[in-house]
Amino acid sequence: MVILDLFCGSIIKPMTSKKQLEYENNLLQWRAKKHDELVRENGWLTLAGLFWLQGKIKRFQVAEGVRVKVNGRLAQKAVLKSNQEAKPSFITWHDNLRFVVHEHAGKPAIRIWDNLRRERSLAPLKWFPINTDLRIPARYKRYPDSQHIPHEDTFGEMVDDRIDGYVTFKFMGNSYKLDVTETKSHTLFIKFRDETSNKETYPPSRYYYTEPVAKNGSVTLDFNYSYSPPCAFTAYATCIFAPPQNKLPFRVEAGEIYRG
Repeated sequence: MVILDLFCGSIIKPMTSKKQLEYENNLLQWRAKKHDELVRENGWLTLAGLFWLQGKIKRFQVAEGVRVKVNGRLAQKAVLKSNQEAKPSFITWHDNLRFVVHEHAGKPAIRIWDNLRRERSLAPLKWFPINTDLRIPARYKRYPDSQHIPHEDTFGEMVDDRIDGYVTFKFMGNSYKLDVTETKSHTLFIKFRDETSNKETYPPSRYYYTEPVAKNGSVTLDFNYSYSPPCAFTAYATCIFAPPQNKLPFRVEAGEIYRG
């Protein structure tokens, strides 16, 4: 049997038992990777501080006898490049401490990691059961020009974030649209809310990256790969949440469940 979605002009074939097993194994490996991103060295749970600056720092110099490394090399002074640049300047000292100039919405801050933090440990993440009904064929269309529209951020402020296009899809007979950001590798980054938000899932948003879009614009939305942003786990992350139009009026019972 073949499922045809005329709205998207896409076809999703039911998976054979072998493909289903491969799909589930890949998804479980991805889930393990999301946990590792939180607890590993210099992971999200090792963040220890975020200090906002009045102006930008361009250079730094340490006192005589203080040993620090810039991107792994001993240095007494250096030009500092922020996390928004191609090669940020990561400063490490005492082996376990690291900092970088972090920019959020054009504002500079110092972000600090401490790999000896007790908070680095974390129980396994919680997930909805795998739901293949939420693997949905969709169609991507770019806007004539990328748009910068207001989104709410971690601090309750409205900041501009880039939107490149939108995906359209059908679920339970109804048509929906989500605004998306296209990456350099042609995957789509989607920030969304749904009827599980404020209940089972992280209230402000969940995140999701698709596979690369096909040349004809077809793409599969697999909400089993949706997850909580890092600010669900640390006060020192800076997140941008879903725009109001990306609220889905149904329950997306797939992906990560928020422990609170």
